[in-house]
Amino acid sequence: MADFSFDIESTYDKAEMNNVEQLVTREIANRYDFKGTPAAIEWLEDKKGFKVIGSNEWQVDTLIDMIGRQLAKRDMTSKVLDTSGKITEANLRAWRDVPFRHGLTQDDAKKITKLLKESHPKVRTQIQGDSVRASSASKNELQAAMTTLRAADFDFPLTFTNYR
Repeated sequence: MADFSFDIESTYDKAEMNNVEQLVTREIANRYDFKGTPAAIEWLEDKKGFKVIGSNEWQVDTLIDMIGRQLAKRDMTSKVLDTSGKITEANLRAWRDVPFRHGLTQDDAKKITKLLKESHPKVRTQIQGDSVRASSASKNELQAAMTTLRAADFDFPLTFTNYR
């Protein structure tokens, strides 16, 4: 009997993130409350995140909310943004580095594996570095597993790849 599988990863679409950056930059230019302020969004090195710049903490948080709205409009989750960093203030400017979350940690992979073993005993899981492979003899069982994972409230984004 054929064995079907898919990979569970925590990634983001780089082209979509580029589009989000351009849309937020355009929205900053059009907003009246940002005129004459240092409000901006820049790429971190190697395009692995954003540097959000504003005149104070409120403005930086507003810019991060704008990024989240643009991600939602493009059917992406704002869980890809790691907003745990501190806001730095100097010279009448404030900024925060917001790197993107990429790859599953071992703890995250174990959470996924545990959830799938509890809710779908026919689905076999295997941790493979920064991804988890789920396999089963039934495509319906795998689709049910995807639905369960989408409904679970993890603090990291999930993407499903290599469906075969």
